[in-house]
Amino acid sequence: MKVKLSIIYSWFVRTITILLPNIPVFMRFRGFLYSLMMKRCGRNFQVTASVTFNSLSGLTVGDDVYIAHNCVLIGLDIHIGNRVLIGPNCIISSANHTFHNGAYRFGKSDPRPVSIGHGAWIAGNCSVVGGSVLPAQSVLGAGSVINKPFTEERALYAGVPTVFIKKLP
Repeated sequence: MKVKLSIIYSWFVRTITILLPNIPVFMRFRGFLYSLMMKRCGRNFQVTASVTFNSLSGLTVGDDVYIAHNCVLIGLDIHIGNRVLIGPNCIISSANHTFHNGAYRFGKSDPRPVSIGHGAWIAGNCSVVGGSVLPAQSVLGAGSVINKPFTEERALYAGVPTVFIKKLP
């Protein structure tokens, strides 16, 4: 019931704040409203008007997090660390579909946690799927699809599927 209520609540917040401009004071206000249904939310959570949350009840967000326009967050076990920047048009989903009776449409959900480390940057047009870990102070290159856990902190990851590119200075 809490999950369904958080979906309705996130739709309500998006609807009543969609016309507010994307300036810090209104993005923080949006973040505050969303935080009321989250598992945990730090301070200075900034959310642009076109972000869509499918469920807030399993979302954990640290301090000073910014989520850019047209991002979609789906799932019940998403952890975003402090000082994280999520670029435009990103999808973060902590669940995947399974095959059942000849199709994916009615297969059970396969939930897996997603973790985005402290100080990470997810560039635009990225997909982050269940079971993924982006380590602290790392960068996920534009257009990448991360589908597994990585451990090397302060590194550049990119590609489809994502691979380690190099250690950052």
